[in-house]
Amino acid sequence: MYGWASRAHEVMAKLLILLTISFSAIAVVAASGSTGESHRFSRNLSPKSMGLKKEKFSHLHFYLHAALSNKSATLFGEVTVIDDPLTVGPEPSSKLVGRAQGIYASASQEEIALLMVMNFAFMEGKYNGSNLSVLGRNTIFSEVRELPIVGGSGLFRFARGYAQAKTHTLNPKTRDVVIEYNVYVFHY
Repeated sequence: MYGWASRAHEVMAKLLILLTISFSAIAVVAASGSTGESHRFSRNLSPKSMGLKKEKFSHLHFYLHAALSNKSATLFGEVTVIDDPLTVGPEPSSKLVGRAQGIYASASQEEIALLMVMNFAFMEGKYNGSNLSVLGRNTIFSEVRELPIVGGSGLFRFARGYAQAKTHTLNPKTRDVVIEYNVYVFHY
């Protein structure tokens, strides 16, 4: 009977030693990952350490005034660089709040659909000097188009959200267009 108890104590002792070695190895590996090595690929940061305050959700509303001049049926292959006014209202004389700056590329052979890469560069009020970046597909004859907001700068640093574009007016002779934008964006 004592032989069996002695053997059980021996097995338990070996298991205890093995567990101690295993946990020690895990602790060493975990500690080596948090030593603040100078050549580290990534690290977790708190938003506060970057000077970021509480995240906000904003709605912006403005009109983009664009002139389209391509005579092709689908505009396919055309690339247009833009620097168009953003105004408070649909009238060209309305107060200027910024500029839409970027590139449209006609990217569909089936319908008129643009690949849009542009910034809404704001020049007025509390968003003066801040930008929102848009990257997405715009099927211009759809009643309402949704485009992703993929980032921003200034007060829109770390922005994410979407923009809804709706054609307000289109002059078929000059191909000038006024587009109403409603932008919904999370930002700090």
